[in-house]
Amino acid sequence: MSIEDRINELGLALPSASNPQGSYCNCVRSGNLLYVSGKGPVAGLEVVPKGKVGKEYTVEQGYEFAKATGLDILAAIKLELGSLDKVKRVVKLQGFVNATEEFEEHPKVLDGCSDLMADVFGEKGVHARSVFGATSVRKNLPIIIDSIFEIE
Repeated sequence: MSIEDRINELGLALPSASNPQGSYCNCVRSGNLLYVSGKGPVAGLEVVPKGKVGKEYTVEQGYEFAKATGLDILAAIKLELGSLDKVKRVVKLQGFVNATEEFEEHPKVLDGCSDLMADVFGEKGVHARSVFGATSVRKNLPIIIDSIFEIE
């Protein structure tokens, strides 16, 4: 079963990849690694969420935003490689949660993307990760995630 078939089996769909807004690109290949620029929950959504987790949004909503961000990451990889089947392993996710100073549940928010990667890729989707709270992120998005993948 292809990775895209697995995504469909999960009842999900890849959005059109969001485009960089500046002098950088979605992805950079270096050897067998693919570095994906920071993505947010923007692709495929009718309304782009803006605001902080812990204020405008709950942990559960943040989880869903992280999951949507994961789909945008996968869309960028597909655009770059032509197929998600070229992914050998998810190496690392790094999340920045736009949150209030008192918020402490950053890992639970990033779990949305982590769980998606494990659901889509199985064991090769389990990865290293780090997550940080941020008092602001670009466009006031609730989460930004950058990532590293091992590819064929």
